[in-house]
Formats: sequence, structure tokens, C-alpha cells
Amino acid sequence: MALTPSNMLPLGTKAPNFSLPNTINDHILSLEDIRGRKGTLIMFICNHCPYVKHVNRELVRLCNDYRVTGFGFAAISSNDVEKYPQDGPIEMRKTAQENRYPFPYLYDATQEVAKAYDAACTPDFFLFDGELELVYRGQLDSSRPGNSIPVNGVDLRQAIDNILNNNPPVKIQKPSMGCNIKWK
Repeated sequence: MALTPSNMLPLGTKAPNFSLPNTINDHILSLEDIRGRKGTLIMFICNHCPYVKHVNRELVRLCNDYRVTGFGFAAISSNDVEKYPQDGPIEMRKTAQENRYPFPYLYDATQEVAKAYDAACTPDFFLFDGELELVYRGQLDSSRPGNSIPVNGVDLRQAIDNILNNNPPVKIQKPSMGCNIKWK
């Protein structure tokens, strides 16, 4: 596992479109299908990463807290399943069920979506406003496995609250840190 920071895609970037299978129910979903009227959060995660496991409960809480306010959510796994079979679609479905994901868990077999978003690690977060323009890319919060800081999603929650309150994006955004995406 190589600790990798997220790439800081320029703010204002339009959300790249996609059409991916939802491993929870086998439906194909596009960005438009998951888009929220207020904003949309795209999360790059995977099953085996200890950094994702560390924040899973908060991801569920955050989504449940904000989906009623007009936000859309989707998680995407782009890892190479030849080398990391635990990140394949069948295991993704199990992980989603075990964690009670209230968001679709999409499989990016070609890794084209991860490349379009310039995703680098898991977890990696991309928050777009109602016009699908990037307003936040960075960490959920400062908690990491073993650092004793509580997982509370404060950084991402502040970015979402800024959209809800018509405030400008946070000026200082810290990159997320996690396992590198397992490229083919």
C-alpha cells in the first residue's frame, strides 16, 4: 500500500460524464442519473483499502444527512481486479450491503472514469455544485487509521454546507490521502 495524496483538479472543472454498472442492483447509471439539484459528490473508494474502511461509517452518515437536501452521491471503484480480485463487482456488492451504502457503488472496469476525474487514491472526493462545476476536492477530514483523530467528515461537510448556504468554496483544501488506485 502506497500512501498517495489526491490530485487537486482545478476548481470549476465540469464533472466528466460516465455510464457505469451499479454493483448493488446491476443497473447502468450515468452522472445525470445520480446528479442532485443542489450538488453531487463522486467518491472513489474500494473494498480493501484501510483508509476507506476507516471512513465507511462516516460516508454512510454523510450521505444520509445530505441526500434529503438535494445532493446526489455515487461511489466508484476503479481498481484493477485482475491483481486485486477483492475489489471486483461481486465483492463490491457485499461491501455495499454490509455497510448499508445509501449510494450506488459503481464499477469502472476500464478505469476511464478515474482517469477523467484525475482520481489518484482511495478515498478521493469530488464535490460539484448544482451546475456540475467542481467546488471541492480533498479530504473527508484529518482522521487517518491510527492517528486518534475522530472521523467526523468536517472538511467535506463544510464544503457541502457552503453550497447549501450559497457561500463561496473553501479556499484552503487539503488533499485526501489513501491507497493509490491500482492501475492496470
